[in-house]
Amino acid sequence: MGTSNPASVCTKLERIAELARRAPAMPMRTLAHHIDVEWLAEAYRRTRKDGAVGVDGQTAEQYAEALELNLQKLLDRVKAGSYRAPPVRRVYIPKANGREMRPLGIPAFEDKVLQRAVVMVLEAVYEQDFLKCSYGFRPGRSAHDALDDLRDQLTKMGGGWVLEIDFRNYFGSIDHGFLQEALRQRVTDGALLRLISKWLHAGVIENGALSYPTSGTPQGGVVSPMLANVFLHVVLDTWFERDVKPKLKGQARLIRYADDAVLVFAKEADARRVLEVLPKRCEKYGLTLHPTKTKLIEFRKPDRDPPPGGSVPKGNSTFDLLGFTHYWEPARSGWWVVKRKTARDRFRAAIKRVSTWCKHHMHDPVREQWRKLSLKVRGHYAYYGIAYNSQAIGRFKYHVCIAWWHALRRRSQRAMPWAKMRKLLKAFPLPPPRLVRPLRLSSAKP
Repeated sequence: MGTSNPASVCTKLERIAELARRAPAMPMRTLAHHIDVEWLAEAYRRTRKDGAVGVDGQTAEQYAEALELNLQKLLDRVKAGSYRAPPVRRVYIPKANGREMRPLGIPAFEDKVLQRAVVMVLEAVYEQDFLKCSYGFRPGRSAHDALDDLRDQLTKMGGGWVLEIDFRNYFGSIDHGFLQEALRQRVTDGALLRLISKWLHAGVIENGALSYPTSGTPQGGVVSPMLANVFLHVVLDTWFERDVKPKLKGQARLIRYADDAVLVFAKEADARRVLEVLPKRCEKYGLTLHPTKTKLIEFRKPDRDPPPGGSVPKGNSTFDLLGFTHYWEPARSGWWVVKRKTARDRFRAAIKRVSTWCKHHMHDPVREQWRKLSLKVRGHYAYYGIAYNSQAIGRFKYHVCIAWWHALRRRSQRAMPWAKMRKLLKAFPLPPPRLVRPLRLSSAKP
């Protein structure tokens, strides 16, 4: 009891998935019975142990001291229907652009374990339903996969018209009623739906005050990404693939990663028709499109040969998705290809975060600063180190070195000259720029 058995749990997950795959239109009525102590133990194993603590202040280490007993008590409360979702602790973190703040809800650790257990059930069901256009928070899929898919589609189509979709406060504006209605299309297990309802209506503690939001799923909760995916699967994905695309005159493709999405059209008329009806579709489900960030962009391949020197024609349109700016530029082969580089706002925000860190830790031992900065640089390469982005990640390393130098110069009244900093960088070199996602051969030609 309380010991994780991944093989046994995986067998149960495969059974759920097989049943969902065989009956794609059948609501799943009996799912909660799969959640037992063994299942909760596996959920505990999959739950991050280094996250911030919730309102109860309990850490993963403290919970693990009596793990078997805690999991059994948790299961008993769930089966009896007496489990009460504790309020989440709300904090704010900077958005990726560095200019705005994003609300983050931090559940209690035990709540995270139970949410993970429910997500495991829902994932087994919905992975059979989710469409290929959806990439966010799904096993075996990543933001890089979404970017490669988008690049492939633009290359095959020779570009086209790109509709950038931006939902205003998506996670905070999801209507609870519509979300539960979307869930009931596939899951009708009363025990699971009641648990999800408890999480949706759990209070939020901010600055010591308790409130009860009437809409939204708290970002930071383990179950929140799954619920957000289910909602957009119904509102956007299936609607576009099954209702809209058959009526269009040209090719079209949706690429979505969580609430970041673009629609690509071969014909302008199709793009404008969808742009006209999309706000009405969103309003029907309580969502609002951002009036300025939702826009239609002409992104067609240049209709002439690459000019001498391979420069991009003036006025060539660009668009951003998942932290990258997409643009046309000739490759060495002479083909026009879609390239990606770090978006300007993401680059500035990343440098600002490093500079702030260096200022706050300038009195730490140099070796410790070097170790932490090396981790930050490798983390940046791990996401932004994709084909054609070598120059941007090289500039990132350069600016990290400058930020580190400026911080070290403030450690004493005697400013450190750059010549001394170069010697330090030889002794403590930062990782060299590295592409972790090189160009795939299937995407190399238009």
